[in-house]
Amino acid sequence: MKLCRYNEDRLGVVRGDTIHDISAIQDEIRSKARYDMRGDAVIAALPEYRDRMEKAADGAKGVPVSSVDLLPPVARPSKVMAAPVNYAAHVAEMAAQPHVTGETGGAKRPSGIQNQGIFLKSNSALVGPGEGVAIRFPDRRNDHEVEFCLIIGKQGSRVKKADALDYIAGYTLGLDMTVRGVEDRSFRKSCDGYAPLGPWMVTADEIPDPNNVDFTVHLNGKLQQDAHTKDLIFDVQRLVEFATEFYTIYPGDILFTGSPPGVSEVKPGDVMHCACNLIGEMGVKVRAAE
Repeated sequence: MKLCRYNEDRLGVVRGDTIHDISAIQDEIRSKARYDMRGDAVIAALPEYRDRMEKAADGAKGVPVSSVDLLPPVARPSKVMAAPVNYAAHVAEMAAQPHVTGETGGAKRPSGIQNQGIFLKSNSALVGPGEGVAIRFPDRRNDHEVEFCLIIGKQGSRVKKADALDYIAGYTLGLDMTVRGVEDRSFRKSCDGYAPLGPWMVTADEIPDPNNVDFTVHLNGKLQQDAHTKDLIFDVQRLVEFATEFYTIYPGDILFTGSPPGVSEVKPGDVMHCACNLIGEMGVKVRAAE
């Protein structure tokens, strides 16, 4: 099942090029959720409500995907996690450009994901494809980094690798937008709008092997990143295990799995087009910040 959020916080099931509105079920779930719950109520309720969602979609009038503004597929994640340096080719790519990473002098970051850990992006960085990316610092280099993303389905801590897939509700695509510079990684990657997510969430049953997924991003029609999750240094299960050594995960939490090689600079007026045959496609426009 493909679930999307769109327009004014509507919830829909995506079938082909059509969205079937099931917002009434979203309203019911939220009305029963505790205000102080950690995580997203709709994602937490998926196991219980999925059949109802499917049946509601059967009887709901459809609207074209092209006619709506897509929002991030999760409304209230407790956190957005991200894996750095998780493709060997991207590590080599950035090591060859110290002028871009800001590591031309002084102390360098420790090498390897095991040493650098999982960092956080601000929840306020999350946007849907329809909102696009507003360049916060036009005088500095701003890069796109397309990534395969996990959406957590239930609470867990110190999750074992063998059990990791049980904690995943679904998958989506994300852009880990980055301002280059000397500041802390999390600071530079948490600007407003620097975490586009979408186009929607695909439930985990539709992608039985998340370590066998290819995806791309084109910039203004030119292929920039052509990736496959088989090339991850820490695979999906190990990433969940690694993240939960430090963080308790909750329903709706998002984990960016790392950027493949091919990152490039974006400027206002550019369009990034992300695609995955198992998930879908989204176009994200770049504009100047107001």
